[in-house]
Amino acid sequence: MNATSQVQDGPADAAARPQSTTSSTPGRLRSIIGGSAGNVIEWYDFLAYSIFSIYFSKAFFPGGNMTVQLLNAAAIASVGYVVRPLGSWLIGTLADRYGRRLALSLSVAMMSAGSLIIALTPTYASIGIAAPAILVFARLLQGFSMGGEAGTSATYLSEMAPPGRRGFFVGFVQVTVVMGQLLALGLMLLLQRALLTPEQLEAWGWRIPFFIGGLLAVFAMYLRRGIAETDSFIKHGHGSHDGKRSGESLLKVLLRHRREVIWSVGISVGGTVAFYTFTIYLQKYMVNTSGFSRDQATLIATIALLIYMVFQPLYGLLSDVIGRRKVMMIFGFGGTFLTIPIMHALGTTKSTGTAFLLNLAALGILSGFSSIHWLVKSELFPAKVRALGVGLPFAIVTAVMGGTTEFVALRLKASGHEPWFFYYASLCAAISLVTYIVMPETRHSSTIDREAADSHPV
Repeated sequence: MNATSQVQDGPADAAARPQSTTSSTPGRLRSIIGGSAGNVIEWYDFLAYSIFSIYFSKAFFPGGNMTVQLLNAAAIASVGYVVRPLGSWLIGTLADRYGRRLALSLSVAMMSAGSLIIALTPTYASIGIAAPAILVFARLLQGFSMGGEAGTSATYLSEMAPPGRRGFFVGFVQVTVVMGQLLALGLMLLLQRALLTPEQLEAWGWRIPFFIGGLLAVFAMYLRRGIAETDSFIKHGHGSHDGKRSGESLLKVLLRHRREVIWSVGISVGGTVAFYTFTIYLQKYMVNTSGFSRDQATLIATIALLIYMVFQPLYGLLSDVIGRRKVMMIFGFGGTFLTIPIMHALGTTKSTGTAFLLNLAALGILSGFSSIHWLVKSELFPAKVRALGVGLPFAIVTAVMGGTTEFVALRLKASGHEPWFFYYASLCAAISLVTYIVMPETRHSSTIDREAADSHPV
């Protein structure tokens, strides 16, 4: 699909437009659950790569140094983030032009293909350099899929959520992210502690999560066939009669909202680096720096993430009461001033209890960002360009900063300058803090609410 193709008005469009089935609360909840379940599976597939790389890195890269092997695996993980802006642009455009439902089905199909390719790829010992090359291709597919999934699913759930409790409901977007991680971590614990030996995991057991992920993604495609289209898209989206602008691409429409794009980038910079630091990298940090065993680190991270998952709708509910900016400042101040002491303390502790509390403290700070950032961005952009506006700036930030987080951390460790990474993460949080201070309070100026009011004038 050409993302910059023109949109033409015509009488056939109204007949072809999707119909909403969300007038009732049960219908709305079914669609929220259906969209959320697909998002869980997408995030499981995408994050399983980083979580299981501690086992499969040896299969694709020669050499005996664990840090170097992890560094190579992290470099290919970064490739998946580099392509995310392209996926966000094309799938986000599809979502804003033809509907959220169609775009969500396409993204999960691509994720399924990427996971199954990883599961079936022979090792470096079998096919040489072709093995990491195929791994790169599969990661590109996953990155393209996730680029479109992230903004579109957040847009879908923001538009489906009931007014007044939108923060609470959209907090479950991050719950789906964490559930995807927990599925991967839970499977790792099951394989580590009950089903396989470490030797079996490194030899072939690491393929199991990718087989499971590919099959689950097929199931997610089935679930998403039954979800409703949102009222916001039908009444105000680019596919609606009122939302069309003959001869104008969605990218040009987005560029008219430059201020909102800048805010979206600023919101994301610190939180993106912190998310991949505190939810992905900390597990490797506890093994590679603190000296915990791999299964100890996995258990600590899993229990902390379970509690973090509960934080998300609670922080979202708090934003419904006190406002979005105040909740985001929990992360802004905490990420700026507490990241360095938390990381230093975690790197030197030998106590599993202390390590758990430090993990939980970091995730509590992160929740100020992760619980509501999708909603805040959705409230900034109009429906006709919302999926693209929410997804594309975030995908660019993730490609530049989030996808390289592990690589930067491991590279600095390998060079003997690991503490420099802590200062880098703190500086990124400070950039977001400035954004939170200067941007408007979207709880009081939500475009979603304004569009709903325009559709039902008093």
